[in-house]
Amino acid sequence: MEQPHGQGPRHPTPYQLAQRSGQEALRRTLLDAASRLLVAEGPEALTMRRVAGAAGCSTTVLYTMFGGKEGLAEALYREGFERLRRRLEAVADDDDPLARLGALAHAYRANALAERAYYGVMFQQAIPGFRPSAASLAAAGASLEVLARAVRAAMDAGALRAGDPQPVAEVLWAAVHGVVSLELAGHFPGPEAAADRFQTLTSAAIVPFLPDHPTHPPRRGTPPAPRRR
Repeated sequence: MEQPHGQGPRHPTPYQLAQRSGQEALRRTLLDAASRLLVAEGPEALTMRRVAGAAGCSTTVLYTMFGGKEGLAEALYREGFERLRRRLEAVADDDDPLARLGALAHAYRANALAERAYYGVMFQQAIPGFRPSAASLAAAGASLEVLARAVRAAMDAGALRAGDPQPVAEVLWAAVHGVVSLELAGHFPGPEAAADRFQTLTSAAIVPFLPDHPTHPPRRGTPPAPRRR
């Protein structure tokens, strides 16, 4: 059909494009529109009207899919952890279990840098007052399970000291998460420095769990050994 004089062809909205690819693509498109608003303008912009305008759909579509702003925040949180889980699970197996742990750490950093808006919702309270439900917290734990399984494989191979893989995975996660959060907040002088700090900390975090590490950390409540005079 010929367009009216002075008007070019209308381009489909993100919502219209996503409709052609199915419900899941539509959901991701709406969440991406919300996350971009969150980064660009802050949590005040995260209204159903603004998100609908950014995606090119009606607010009815958003209410139908998410139920309201709280449901939208919950969906952003769960989508962030789902993307992290997929990124971690995409890391290939390696004959060297310690090398695989290192690759998982790098995948975590890559995901955080690529998905800053979602990372903010997941860890940095980017939406004030939002508290994830118990079901969402359980879904979030699936990403840590990927790391815990890799730790267990390293223990079974003798690359790490035998024990419960869960606390080891949590320590490694805390180290990676901490240095990545500092990078995202701009506390390092540049990308090269950030990569260096990341490599240094993640390498150091694994050392206490190596089989030849001389001592276990002291138990809580254990008094320090007396100094020799």
